[in-house]
Amino acid sequence: MLLLSSTIPSYGQTDSLTKSNDSINVGVLQKLAEVEKQSILDSIKKTELEGQLLRLKTTDNLQKEDLLKQLDIIRENEKNRIESKKNSIDSLRNTAKGYPVYGVMKDTLFLIYARIGASTPSERAINISNKIKRLYEDDFLNSDSILVLKSENTFDIIYGEVIVMSLSENDAIWYGKSMNELAVSFKEKIKNAIIEGKEENSWLKLITRIGLVLLVIVAVWLIFRLMGKGYSKLLLFINSQKDKRLKNLSYKDYTFLTAEQMMKVILFLVNIFRWFAVVLLLYIALPIIFSIFPFSRHWADALLQLIWSPFKGIFIAVWEYLPNLFSILIIYFVMKYAIRFVKYIFSEIEAERLKITGFYPDWATPTFSIVKFLLYAFMFVLIFPYLPGSDSDIFKGVSVFIGILFSLGSSTAIANMVAGLVITYMRPFKIGDRIKIGDVTGDVLEKTLLVTRIMTIKNEVITIPNSSVLNGNTTNYSIEAKEKGLIIYSTVTIGYDVPWQKMHQALIDAALKTDMILAEPKPFVLQTSLEDFYVSYQINAYTHEASKQALVYSNLHQNIQDVCNERGIEILSPHYRAARDGNMVTIPADYLPKDYEAPSFKVNIQKEEK
Repeated sequence: MLLLSSTIPSYGQTDSLTKSNDSINVGVLQKLAEVEKQSILDSIKKTELEGQLLRLKTTDNLQKEDLLKQLDIIRENEKNRIESKKNSIDSLRNTAKGYPVYGVMKDTLFLIYARIGASTPSERAINISNKIKRLYEDDFLNSDSILVLKSENTFDIIYGEVIVMSLSENDAIWYGKSMNELAVSFKEKIKNAIIEGKEENSWLKLITRIGLVLLVIVAVWLIFRLMGKGYSKLLLFINSQKDKRLKNLSYKDYTFLTAEQMMKVILFLVNIFRWFAVVLLLYIALPIIFSIFPFSRHWADALLQLIWSPFKGIFIAVWEYLPNLFSILIIYFVMKYAIRFVKYIFSEIEAERLKITGFYPDWATPTFSIVKFLLYAFMFVLIFPYLPGSDSDIFKGVSVFIGILFSLGSSTAIANMVAGLVITYMRPFKIGDRIKIGDVTGDVLEKTLLVTRIMTIKNEVITIPNSSVLNGNTTNYSIEAKEKGLIIYSTVTIGYDVPWQKMHQALIDAALKTDMILAEPKPFVLQTSLEDFYVSYQINAYTHEASKQALVYSNLHQNIQDVCNERGIEILSPHYRAARDGNMVTIPADYLPKDYEAPSFKVNIQKEEK
């Protein structure tokens, strides 16, 4: 009966496939167990028949013939049984695990696949390795006394009274040999391993190996010294030649690489080459040193494997990843040219060569940004399954962690982005418009998804988050200024002693004298209130220059003062008390007649009658 273990390949198998292989192996093992039981029964019966045949008399021909027929049947069954075992074992070769038998030098002599009786393959391999070690430790060992003997159902390798190992029919089938051939082969391997172990561990060999190790160490040290001196001389040579051979790498007025930068690059490359030579020397020297002593030879293999395995793993991973890499590149280039096509469409819309009803040209750039983002997001969704490790739990955990950090840390930014999109399609203003947001008035410099930047008339650039723009009121002075004209207005309060017709005309004339105020539509005046001491007059006038309101207002106020002074209208509001008798009027002297004199005091005296 066999005890076999299935190994799971490191690639290309799923759990379902592994379970399927395990179930198949269990079925084969059960079949082999049944064959082994039947073999034991046939062996017992064969022994009985052979005994009966020997006890028969020479005259019992009929009974003898019957026994011979039964023996032929048993031999035929044995032949079929062996063939069945071979087929079963062949089906297990790809998934079976052999357990190594180690020699004196820790080298693998052969593998054990089958069990004998209650001993598993692993237990057999350990017991055989231990017995080989005990034979090696026997100072009086005679290797020629290691023999092969045939027992009832096995071939035994023995030394004196010690059974080193037993070989069954199953062992022979695993190696495709007869039991005797396999036993002789294993005996020679055990014998040679013990002889080589004794030779390798002799005092002469030990002294020779120590000398070789010292020789290799001295040689490596000398090479290191030579490399150090060569490195120093190379640095001196480079420093001596840098002024002669190194020049600035430039084209016209632009310097791509200065001589000093080139020197740093050269020194960096020389240093990299130096360390590469050191690593290469150690890579060669250490395995040589380890290979001198038998007990450390596997260290050299382990070291080589330790150094080579990462590179080998990288090369294999890159090679296996190439199909996915090609898929990613195809997706990227297809999406790249799709984005270029979309960009061309929106550039035509922005240049007003392509017109779509209800879609404004100033929507083209932000809409393209949104579409480009969605296309890139879709591209990432397509590429994600092809990324290395995308299906691992670590990759998923990191993705979730980054998503949580992004969502927690960017809530305000996302709110501003959403507000920016809403503002874009609401079209409350465009670049260059004179607007007022809250208490900030100025021209729009920039609109982004996150903020809006405004320059005031004092050349102050103010950045306003889009969420604040969306939540507040926005006044646009420019949107109707070019076609209908922007109405500017200012209020003047004048006393009741001035006729309103005269005041209306004065304000209109002052407005018409102001630069950048339109004659048509004609300015007009509104009387907004009648207060206790004065009347509020509001002059309204049209202008196309929304971005020059400060200058228009300043000129308008100047002209109002001039016209009122020319027409003898005193601006005494809001509360101005004046004693007219004996006091000058509030009109500037330039506007008064040259012979103007302040009125004298009037005194009225009344006498009371007695």
